[in-house]
Amino acid sequence: MGKEVNGVSRSRFEMFSNSDEAVINKKLPKELLLRIFSFLDVVTLCRCAQVSRSWNVLALDGSNWQRIDLFDFQRDIEGRVVENISKRCGGFLRKLSLRGCLGVGDSALRTFSQNCRNIELLSLNGCTKITDSTCNSLSKFCPKLKHLDLASCTSITNLSLKALSEGCPLLEQLNISWCDQVTKDGVQALVRCCPGLKGLFLKGCTQLEDEALKHIGAHCPELVTLNLQTCSQITDEGLITICRGCHHLRSLCVSGCANITDAILHALGQNCPRIRILEVARCSQLTDVGFTTLARNCHELEKMDLEECVQITDGTLIQLSIHCPRLQVLSLSHCELITDDGIRHLGSGPCAHDRLEVIELDNCPLITDASLEHLKSCHSLDRIELYDCQQITRAGIKRLRTHLPNIKVHAYFAPVTPPPSVGGSRQRFCRCCILL
Repeated sequence: MGKEVNGVSRSRFEMFSNSDEAVINKKLPKELLLRIFSFLDVVTLCRCAQVSRSWNVLALDGSNWQRIDLFDFQRDIEGRVVENISKRCGGFLRKLSLRGCLGVGDSALRTFSQNCRNIELLSLNGCTKITDSTCNSLSKFCPKLKHLDLASCTSITNLSLKALSEGCPLLEQLNISWCDQVTKDGVQALVRCCPGLKGLFLKGCTQLEDEALKHIGAHCPELVTLNLQTCSQITDEGLITICRGCHHLRSLCVSGCANITDAILHALGQNCPRIRILEVARCSQLTDVGFTTLARNCHELEKMDLEECVQITDGTLIQLSIHCPRLQVLSLSHCELITDDGIRHLGSGPCAHDRLEVIELDNCPLITDASLEHLKSCHSLDRIELYDCQQITRAGIKRLRTHLPNIKVHAYFAPVTPPPSVGGSRQRFCRCCILL
């Protein structure tokens, strides 16, 4: 073997340098061609590999395959494809997405783990054949793994988390959403040995209780993102521990956790002032009192999902308009106590002119065309949801569009009920909704 250049030996260059007559191969050094190929996607690389013998060698060189996303080919990807890729890429491969590749199982991923020991990001989202065996393989051979997505791999259990804790101490982000066999024991094992965790996605892990959150709060001081959507057993007790232990928290989703109260909003305000994303949809016990504390302490809020927080009133919007100048996305769907006055305050707040992009007002029965007038000055407003806002009219939407011509308005109007007919045949009306 000759001296290596970017992972390709000079002898490999020399074997075709005299025989390949293409002008581009004569004019450009092979090192430069290899560099050009490094910017191509998977499909283009495969096409280049069919051009000539020299391009085949360069296109299929492992250095060009450091980042691979096979989502577009998920129906065609089987285990042997992954095995072949791993053998060709070897230690070059850093990022691989097999999202949705249903044909890939534990055997192929064991071969992959053995060959690609420098892997840092691996997505197996929706690879339903995956079991704890894959995590054992990753633990044994892939110590540099930082990001792992196992969402919807429903055969995953606590054994996977224990294996990852033993062999992947650099883990920063883990997604085990919908892995509903995981309990507090697995979470405890994971967080004790992976102190650098910054993102945990536990959506749909319905067996998790407050005890699991206490372990996270105690061992994950660097945590930035936490998703606990539909973890219905958790309460204030566990979440307060998270707030007190994870001061760097920027994004929290507890939508569908119906047991939580204003105590969580107070804890966030006191401990996590830099939070930017808060999703608390269907948390019906939250009130204006909690959101007042939150708004007065958390001025970097950008996205809030308050759908079905049925107790909040215009008071919450007044506080957000005063204290949260960075607000971009706000969902108030099914917040039936919100009125035009709350929207007036929001529309005149500091976020309105340059920041606010999306506002959702579905099923807010007290909202009228006056709210649309208050939103005219929101120059960044891109989308507004108005389904089942029965006091909104087509004329009001038309006036809004004269000021914001590019805005997407999602609304419908029920068909007109025909008056009782007096003699003769009754006029027929279309019963289809009219989408705007």
